[in-house]
Amino acid sequence: MAWKGKYNPSNPDKYQGDPTKIVYRSSWERDVFYHLDHNPNVLKWSSEEIIIPYLHPLDSRVHRYFPDIYAKMRTKDGSIIQTIIEVKPQKETVEPKKPKRPSKRYANQMAKYLVNEAKWNAAQEYCISNGYEFRVMTEYDIYGPSGKKYTHKKSKKKKA
Repeated sequence: MAWKGKYNPSNPDKYQGDPTKIVYRSSWERDVFYHLDHNPNVLKWSSEEIIIPYLHPLDSRVHRYFPDIYAKMRTKDGSIIQTIIEVKPQKETVEPKKPKRPSKRYANQMAKYLVNEAKWNAAQEYCISNGYEFRVMTEYDIYGPSGKKYTHKKSKKKKA
Protein backbone atom coordinates (compact mmCIF):
# COMPACT_ATOMS: atom_id res chain seq x y z
CA MET A 1 0.00 0.00 0.00
CA ALA A 2 2.97 2.35 -0.42
CA TRP A 3 1.88 3.96 -3.67
CA LYS A 4 1.55 7.71 -4.02
CA GLY A 5 0.77 9.84 -7.05
CA LYS A 6 -1.62 12.07 -8.97
CA TYR A 7 -4.95 10.76 -10.17
CA ASN A 8 -6.15 12.03 -13.55
CA PRO A 9 -9.94 11.59 -13.71
CA SER A 10 -11.67 10.39 -16.86
CA ASN A 11 -14.74 12.39 -15.76
CA PRO A 12 -13.35 15.65 -14.34
CA ASP A 13 -16.84 17.22 -14.30
CA LYS A 14 -17.78 14.82 -11.46
CA TYR A 15 -14.92 16.05 -9.28
CA GLN A 16 -15.64 18.84 -6.77
CA GLY A 17 -12.47 20.87 -6.60
CA ASP A 18 -9.49 21.16 -8.92
CA PRO A 19 -9.32 17.89 -10.92
CA THR A 20 -5.65 18.54 -11.74
CA LYS A 21 -4.68 18.32 -8.05
CA ILE A 22 -6.08 14.94 -7.02
CA VAL A 23 -3.46 13.06 -4.99
CA TYR A 24 -3.74 9.48 -3.81
CA ARG A 25 -1.59 8.30 -0.91
CA SER A 26 -2.03 4.56 -1.45
CA SER A 27 -2.96 2.12 -4.19
CA TRP A 28 -6.16 1.48 -2.23
CA GLU A 29 -7.14 5.17 -2.46
CA ARG A 30 -6.27 5.17 -6.17
CA ASP A 31 -8.53 2.16 -6.75
CA VAL A 32 -11.41 3.81 -4.84
CA PHE A 33 -10.88 7.03 -6.86
CA TYR A 34 -11.09 5.00 -10.07
CA HIS A 35 -14.37 3.44 -8.93
CA LEU A 36 -15.86 6.83 -7.98
CA ASP A 37 -14.72 8.36 -11.26
CA HIS A 38 -16.23 5.60 -13.41
CA ASN A 39 -19.36 4.61 -11.46
CA PRO A 40 -22.44 6.26 -13.06
CA ASN A 41 -24.22 6.31 -9.67
CA VAL A 42 -21.55 8.61 -8.25
CA LEU A 43 -22.73 12.14 -9.00
CA LYS A 44 -19.91 14.12 -7.34
CA TRP A 45 -16.78 13.27 -5.41
CA SER A 46 -13.68 14.90 -3.99
CA SER A 47 -10.53 14.04 -2.08
CA GLU A 48 -9.27 15.87 1.01
CA GLU A 49 -11.47 18.88 0.24
CA ILE A 50 -13.37 18.86 3.56
CA ILE A 51 -11.75 20.09 6.79
CA ILE A 52 -12.97 18.76 10.14
CA PRO A 53 -11.47 20.09 13.39
CA TYR A 54 -10.76 17.50 16.10
CA LEU A 55 -9.19 17.44 19.53
CA HIS A 56 -5.88 15.56 19.37
CA PRO A 57 -5.85 13.02 22.22
CA LEU A 58 -2.10 13.27 22.87
CA ASP A 59 -1.46 17.02 22.90
CA SER A 60 -5.02 18.24 23.74
CA ARG A 61 -4.89 20.77 20.90
CA VAL A 62 -7.33 21.25 18.03
CA HIS A 63 -6.00 19.87 14.74
CA ARG A 64 -7.47 19.70 11.24
CA TYR A 65 -8.58 16.40 9.71
CA PHE A 66 -8.88 16.10 5.93
CA PRO A 67 -10.96 12.95 5.23
CA ASP A 68 -9.86 10.97 2.18
CA ILE A 69 -13.10 11.16 0.20
CA TYR A 70 -16.44 12.91 -0.06
CA ALA A 71 -18.99 11.31 -2.41
CA LYS A 72 -22.53 12.17 -3.47
CA MET A 73 -24.19 9.01 -4.80
CA ARG A 74 -27.47 7.67 -6.08
CA THR A 75 -28.58 4.50 -4.26
CA LYS A 76 -30.39 1.50 -5.78
CA ASP A 77 -33.75 2.96 -4.73
CA GLY A 78 -32.94 6.27 -6.45
CA SER A 79 -32.34 8.34 -3.33
CA ILE A 80 -29.25 10.53 -3.01
CA ILE A 81 -26.76 10.10 -0.15
CA GLN A 82 -23.63 12.01 0.77
CA THR A 83 -20.79 10.10 2.37
CA ILE A 84 -17.38 10.82 3.84
CA ILE A 85 -14.98 7.91 3.46
CA GLU A 86 -11.64 7.21 5.11
CA VAL A 87 -9.45 4.51 3.53
CA LYS A 88 -7.35 2.64 6.10
CA PRO A 89 -5.76 -0.77 6.62
CA GLN A 90 -7.91 -3.06 8.76
CA LYS A 91 -5.14 -3.28 11.36
CA GLU A 92 -5.41 0.47 12.02
CA THR A 93 -9.15 0.30 12.71
CA VAL A 94 -8.89 -1.88 15.82
CA GLU A 95 -7.14 -1.25 19.11
CA PRO A 96 -3.71 -2.93 19.12
CA LYS A 97 -3.17 -5.80 21.55
CA LYS A 98 -1.05 -4.87 24.53
CA PRO A 99 2.17 -6.91 24.60
CA LYS A 100 3.54 -8.55 27.75
CA ARG A 101 6.46 -6.10 27.71
CA PRO A 102 6.23 -2.41 26.81
CA SER A 103 7.49 -1.64 23.32
CA LYS A 104 7.96 1.39 21.13
CA ARG A 105 6.05 -0.36 18.35
CA TYR A 106 2.99 -0.83 20.58
CA ALA A 107 3.21 2.79 21.76
CA ASN A 108 3.27 4.00 18.14
CA GLN A 109 0.38 1.74 17.13
CA MET A 110 -1.67 2.88 20.12
CA ALA A 111 -0.96 6.55 19.39
CA LYS A 112 -2.05 6.08 15.76
CA TYR A 113 -5.19 4.27 16.89
CA LEU A 114 -6.11 7.01 19.40
CA VAL A 115 -5.60 9.77 16.82
CA ASN A 116 -7.66 7.88 14.22
CA GLU A 117 -10.42 7.34 16.77
CA ALA A 118 -10.49 11.08 17.60
CA LYS A 119 -10.61 11.99 13.89
CA TRP A 120 -13.39 9.50 13.18
CA ASN A 121 -15.47 10.61 16.15
CA ALA A 122 -15.21 14.21 14.92
CA ALA A 123 -16.10 13.07 11.39
CA GLN A 124 -19.11 11.17 12.71
CA GLU A 125 -20.36 14.30 14.50
CA TYR A 126 -19.74 16.41 11.37
CA CYS A 127 -21.68 13.92 9.26
CA ILE A 128 -24.62 13.77 11.65
CA SER A 129 -24.91 17.57 11.71
CA ASN A 130 -24.70 17.76 7.87
CA GLY A 131 -26.91 14.79 6.97
CA TYR A 132 -23.99 12.73 5.63
CA GLU A 133 -22.88 9.18 6.30
CA PHE A 134 -19.38 8.30 7.52
CA ARG A 135 -17.51 5.09 6.89
CA VAL A 136 -14.02 3.70 7.10
CA MET A 137 -13.12 1.47 4.15
CA THR A 138 -10.49 -1.22 4.57
CA GLU A 139 -8.85 -3.56 2.10
CA TYR A 140 -11.75 -5.98 2.75
CA ASP A 141 -14.35 -3.39 1.70
CA ILE A 142 -12.35 -2.56 -1.43
CA TYR A 143 -11.26 -6.03 -2.58
CA GLY A 144 -13.60 -8.45 -0.82
CA PRO A 145 -13.01 -11.23 1.72
CA SER A 146 -9.38 -11.86 0.75
CA GLY A 147 -8.45 -8.19 1.11
CA LYS A 148 -6.18 -8.62 -1.90
CA LYS A 149 -6.51 -7.02 -5.30
CA TYR A 150 -7.57 -9.48 -7.96
CA THR A 151 -4.89 -10.03 -10.56
CA HIS A 152 -5.67 -11.95 -13.72
CA LYS A 153 -3.16 -14.70 -14.44
CA LYS A 154 -2.41 -15.33 -18.08
CA SER A 155 -3.16 -18.85 -19.16
CA LYS A 156 -0.42 -20.81 -20.84
CA LYS A 157 -0.97 -21.74 -24.47
CA LYS A 158 -1.04 -25.44 -25.11
CA LYS A 159 1.45 -26.76 -27.61
CA ALA A 160 -0.02 -28.54 -30.56
